Amino acid sequence: MHVDVDAFIAAHQGTWVRLEALSKKRVRSADEADELVDLYQEVATHLSMVRSQAPDASVIAYLSELLSKARLRATGTRVTPWKLAVDFVTRRLPGALYLSRRWWLTTMLVSYALTFLVAWWLTANPQIEQTLISPRQIDQLVNHDFADYYKQAAASHFAAKVWTNNVWVSVLCLALGLFGIPVIYMLFQNMFNLAVIGSIMVRHDRGDLFVGLILPHGLLELTAVFVAAGYGLRVFWAWVVPSPMTRLQALARVGRGLGAVAIGLVGMLAVSGAIEGFVTPSDLPTWARITIGIAAELAFLVYVFVLGSRAVKTGETGDLDPSYLEGVVAAAD
Repeated sequence: MHVDVDAFIAAHQGTWVRLEALSKKRVRSADEADELVDLYQEVATHLSMVRSQAPDASVIAYLSELLSKARLRATGTRVTPWKLAVDFVTRRLPGALYLSRRWWLTTMLVSYALTFLVAWWLTANPQIEQTLISPRQIDQLVNHDFADYYKQAAASHFAAKVWTNNVWVSVLCLALGLFGIPVIYMLFQNMFNLAVIGSIMVRHDRGDLFVGLILPHGLLELTAVFVAAGYGLRVFWAWVVPSPMTRLQALARVGRGLGAVAIGLVGMLAVSGAIEGFVTPSDLPTWARITIGIAAELAFLVYVFVLGSRAVKTGETGDLDPSYLEGVVAAAD
């Protein structure tokens, strides 16, 4: 079903103007407060219709900002930093991750598929292993380096080091997304190295050690990398195929959500870094460490697909738009 944008605007512009007027009022009567809530829900439905059936960038941007203003000012009270933080964590961030899910889920599935394929090929062709690494290096990796890596420093220092490294990789994926190829290269390099190490460990009967030390932190850590790479590729695609928008409009649209995703990645990598620093090298049974890793990954997926889908249905776009930033500045004053 396709919506005629001009006809849609003509039919609903009165509602939008009224919501904007109510949002700007400093004092509202009880009836106006009820009307504001009703109009907010109605306009959120309009935004959802436009986004899915007639993706006009200017209309989407206008309605997104209108809804943000209405939400931030609905109570008529001063917005506090605490309220903004709760709004960001419970609505804006999960909404941004949910709206970009097709990009990072596709990136995740393709990356895992290629990793398993390369690992299988290397395991089935052991002669290739010798062209990549010497027998002495293999022995050192299998019997010492892989396990020792996770016990090389105090847990807190190691967690901080891992977090810093992964944040840097994610920042590069987002920053270089416009160019596309560097993101694909970094992702391939990361997954190829994982496949090589995994195949070597499995071929030398240390697959249990490999799984026990990778899965606890690796699931969430790799998901964070996939989110960064997927969103970076989304930026690239907006530049290459902006239709039906102009390039600047398409880039502005995805760029507004990039800030929220970047902040979310910092949190994800902080959690995975803590797991890698404190859980992975711990004396907990292997099954317990893996369970913690799976629980962290499932918690992230529930966060995105439950809170995120719920937020999007109420009109959340995940954008750090001008009205939201205006609220941040006001709260800081």
